[in-house]
Amino acid sequence: MFNLLDINVTYSEGLKELAIQAGEPIDKGAWLKLIKPSASDLRIAAEITGAPLDFLRAALDVEEPSRIEVEDGHILIITNIPKSEEGEMFGYDTIPLGIIISEEYITTVCLEENEVLEDFDAVHHHFFDTKKRTRFLFQILYRTAVLFLKDLRVMNRRTDEIEKDLRRSMKNKELFLLLDLQKALTYFTVALRSNRSVIERLLRLFSNPQLHHIVKLREEDEDLLEDVRIEYDQAIEMVQVHSDVMASTMDAMASVISNNLNIVMKILASITIVMAIPTMIASFFGMNVPLPWQENGSGFLYTMIISTGLTIVATIILWKKRMF
Repeated sequence: MFNLLDINVTYSEGLKELAIQAGEPIDKGAWLKLIKPSASDLRIAAEITGAPLDFLRAALDVEEPSRIEVEDGHILIITNIPKSEEGEMFGYDTIPLGIIISEEYITTVCLEENEVLEDFDAVHHHFFDTKKRTRFLFQILYRTAVLFLKDLRVMNRRTDEIEKDLRRSMKNKELFLLLDLQKALTYFTVALRSNRSVIERLLRLFSNPQLHHIVKLREEDEDLLEDVRIEYDQAIEMVQVHSDVMASTMDAMASVISNNLNIVMKILASITIVMAIPTMIASFFGMNVPLPWQENGSGFLYTMIISTGLTIVATIILWKKRMF
C-alpha cells in the first residue's frame, strides 16, 4: 500500500502515521514528502529521519530565503519555487521548498502542492531514484529552473498582448496588469539569484569529505549539475532582460495612454468648434428682433446656406491643421 517501488517510497499527509502504527518497514533511501504538514506530521518525520524539527519547520515560513544549513549529519536546502494563483491572470509568486538530506532518507517540505514535485510520482519512477539522493536533489533543482523559464515565457507573451491593448487604450487597467507582472518579475529575480547561490554552495559542500556519508557527487551527477547551473543562468538572464523591458514599457505606455487621451480631447474640441458655428447662427436668427430676410420667403434657405458654408470652411481649416 505504501511502496511505490522498493526504493521510492512516498509518505504524505496522514500516511506516515498510518505506516508507523501498522508497523510497516520504511526502506532506506525513502522519500518523505510533506505537504502542508501538521505538528504531528513533523514530529513523525523527525522520528523517522532523525532530522532536527527546525529543519522540517523552516520551509513553512513563506518569507524563508534560499539557504543551506548543516547540522548533526543532516543537510537542509531551502530553495524558492514558482507558483501561480488559480483565477488570477498574473498571480505569480514564489514559495519555499525545504529539502532535508539525511544519511538514509530524503525529505521535502512545502506549504502546498506544487508543479515541481508533481512529476516525481509512480508514473515517472523510471526517471528518478531516491536512493541516489544527490542526483534526486539536482533533479528537483533542475525541475525548478525549468518551471521558472516556462513562467517567464508565459509572462513575455502576456506582456506582448497587453502592449497591443495599450496602443488603443485610455484606461489604467493595462498598466495595473503590467505592474502585477513587474512585481512577479521582482519576486522571480530575488528567488533565482538566491537559488543560484545555493547551487554554488552545494558544489563546495559536496566536495567536503566529511559529508560524503550523506551526499556524494558522482561523476554522472556532474553533467546534471552543469545543466542545472546553465538553466539557472539562463533564467536569471531572461528575468533581468524582462525586468528592464518591463520598466521601459511601463514608462512608454504611460505616455501612450496620455497621448491617446490628448488625441481624443483634440478631436472633441474640434467637433465642438465646428458644431458651435451653426448653433451660433441659429441663435442669432432665433432672436425676437428685426433680422435680415425675415420678410423674404427664402430667408431660411439663405441662413442654412451661410451656416453650412461656414461649417464646411471651419472643418477644412481644422482638417488641414490635423485637428481631426
